[in-house]
Amino acid sequence: MRDDRLLYAAYKSKVFSADKAANLINNHDVVGVSGFTKAGDSKAVLPTFAERAGEENIEITLISGASLGYDTDGSLAKNKALYKRMPFQVDATLRNEINQENILYIDQHLSETAEQLQNGHLPKIDIAIVEAVGVTEEGHIIPTTSVGNSATFLAMADRIIIEINESVPLAFKGIHDIKVQKAVPHREILPITSCDSRVGDPFIKIDPNKVEAIVFTQKPDAPATIAAPDKKTISIAEHLMKFFEDEVEAGRLGKSLLPLQAGIGKIANAVLAGFLNSPFENLSMYSEVLQDSTFQLIDSGKMNFASASSITVSEECYDKLIENFEDYKDKIVLRPQNISNAAEVIRRLGVIAINTAIEFDIYGNVNSTHLTGTRMMNGIGGSGDFARNAYLSVFVCPSISKGGSISHVVPMVSHTDHTEHDVDILVTDQGLADLRNLAPIERAQKIIDNCVHPDYREQMQSYFDQAKLQKGHTPHILQNAFSWHTNLNENGTMMIKQNSTNLYCGKV
Repeated sequence: MRDDRLLYAAYKSKVFSADKAANLINNHDVVGVSGFTKAGDSKAVLPTFAERAGEENIEITLISGASLGYDTDGSLAKNKALYKRMPFQVDATLRNEINQENILYIDQHLSETAEQLQNGHLPKIDIAIVEAVGVTEEGHIIPTTSVGNSATFLAMADRIIIEINESVPLAFKGIHDIKVQKAVPHREILPITSCDSRVGDPFIKIDPNKVEAIVFTQKPDAPATIAAPDKKTISIAEHLMKFFEDEVEAGRLGKSLLPLQAGIGKIANAVLAGFLNSPFENLSMYSEVLQDSTFQLIDSGKMNFASASSITVSEECYDKLIENFEDYKDKIVLRPQNISNAAEVIRRLGVIAINTAIEFDIYGNVNSTHLTGTRMMNGIGGSGDFARNAYLSVFVCPSISKGGSISHVVPMVSHTDHTEHDVDILVTDQGLADLRNLAPIERAQKIIDNCVHPDYREQMQSYFDQAKLQKGHTPHILQNAFSWHTNLNENGTMMIKQNSTNLYCGKV
């Protein structure tokens, strides 16, 4: 036991093994667990519970901040430990069980989970499992690499299990800014006027009487897999950098731009890395996740400060971060996700939101979550929180994939997460479409000219030309709007042969 991490004497009698702590979870419990995109999640109790579920008929409703690390979600799914899961996931095994309708999944805007819990729109939290660097003399919790929904879970849970992770340095104390909002209609203004504003405490206040177990761990976060920028992602980044340069030239932005937000993953990380060789300086970030590119920008001197809800980086970046943590400590802050994603703050700061699409259509509607309209991929995450409230809402994706069999620009999205009203800029490796001040038919032509891959451009132009003959504010041929997706399901490609069942030209 490390006395420098467990400073509250009354907890010392509650130090349990992971097995004993996992037995505190009851059948049908609603469990709130720390963790946001692999960071700061339960690495002992929840995985042990998954093993227990493999031997017992027991299942839970699991609510987190976002995705969990390692294969925890997959193990829970495989062992039939999950009745319902929310609000986000990325695990392939869990995803398959969701799409097979074996597990109920609720896909939520990440800012809303805490709000819905507080408002009683979701069931009561029975037990909270939260990772900590340590506990204070008063028994309060110092989080690790994420905050997520932990503060709300701890405030609302009947019972609490704390995992103290000794692999995370005590130096992390002080990087968190924790505030639990009051319930409506007594909610307070969030006085965050810059990315480095602080409005709360560096720890999560809890009722020590709720704590039933303390479990010590030494396992670091599961590392993020960071793919090197490729031709497509570099091209996307270049188009976006050119757009920002033009905005500066037009006087709409300064060389520091405005606070940046970027989603997670290969494309978003590559786009952020594009700022390294750009003319922009003194950048800031108000986002959900700090990725490798964030720390590269800080190291280069391009970025001054970054605010988020978690740190999710590669193993190499993590090792460097831990070794040199004092160099970064005054440049980052981690907040609860209903504050990192708060509409009030996003609008006040004028955030530039850059998120990834699965597909978008010719009018600017975006699908972030579903494959061919029915199969869940990961979830909407925080993209909607930022897209609707951003100063500029940008969505990026490749123009084609799977050897050209899939076009990511389609006549009509097969599932809508972000409507055309919430999208300003669309970017593929082919180019950028600025949709501001454009009516629907103007948007469509701009997207076809700039974003559609050349292999699909004639096919798309034909659809649009035929649709315009039908008239309407937003012309579509409903019989053929999903013909590309239908052809993909039936023939393995969105490429439709000319006049094949009259779908190419959209004849009716």
